Amino acid sequence: MSEHSVRRVLLVTNPHSGAGRGDGVADTVTDLLLARGIEVAQVRAPSAAESVEQLAAAVADAARRPDAVVCVGGDGLMNALLAPLAHTGVPLGLVPAGTGNDLARELGVPTGDPRAATEIVLRGRTEVIDLGRIESTTADTTWFATVVGTGFDARVTLRANRMRYPRGPLRYTFAAVAELLRGYTLPFRIELSGLAPGALDNPADSHTVIHTDAVMAPIGNTRTYGGGMLVCPDARTDDGYLDITVVGAVSRPEMARLLPALSAGKRIDHPATKRYRARRITVSADGGYATADGEPAGKLPVTVQVLPAALTVLVP
Repeated sequence: MSEHSVRRVLLVTNPHSGAGRGDGVADTVTDLLLARGIEVAQVRAPSAAESVEQLAAAVADAARRPDAVVCVGGDGLMNALLAPLAHTGVPLGLVPAGTGNDLARELGVPTGDPRAATEIVLRGRTEVIDLGRIESTTADTTWFATVVGTGFDARVTLRANRMRYPRGPLRYTFAAVAELLRGYTLPFRIELSGLAPGALDNPADSHTVIHTDAVMAPIGNTRTYGGGMLVCPDARTDDGYLDITVVGAVSRPEMARLLPALSAGKRIDHPATKRYRARRITVSADGGYATADGEPAGKLPVTVQVLPAALTVLVP
């Protein structure tokens, strides 16, 4: 951890985050920063693409370069900011105002207290974390900071994103129950390269291919997704590896029993679950989808690679 002086902040807002709470939270944060003598510029663009364009221009301009970029929103907005911020050294601060807020949770940033989150920005303590990058034939190259969903979990996320009610993490639980009524097991091919020696269920070889029928195979830079579901419980953001949890072909009743524990943030150690750690992972399954930080990331197959020490973040 290191100290970072924060005098000029670029505030990026998604007014639709958290069912419309984003604008109100942004106003609160702006008032708090101005009261402390911080120079505040804002990006409130109507689309993520325009937000990224404005952010990239500000970071590239020496005269306008902020001391910190503060994301007022959820993991979706955060995800859009990763590409222009990666490897720049400009720290990202988080004021959670979304549905999942899993990166904030991983970093220890309060998810229901904008004032406390703003104080973290003002203190200027930074850490450097890894990011991941996804390559797909059906979508643009995507960066992510938390978890890539593949299979059942991706379908749940995509359904939850379309739902208006209920609000908050409970939305993912309702979406999961709905998806359980459909076929949910896929024939996965998982290729692991650059395996971490002796980690988790890793084989001895540095490269291996796994063929298995599975419900899902989420890939984590962080431990949770979907508002606190502990899907990659051993993942770390600074180890230069990605964790993948392969949930085998459990029965529908077994999956229904696992979901409440997963939603409650409990560790799942089911016999059908295997965990691996690698630098590069390719996941293939006919009919499967991928998500990244809760956003669509195309259809399978996808290749996911870790980018060590790629992003500077503000932490408690």
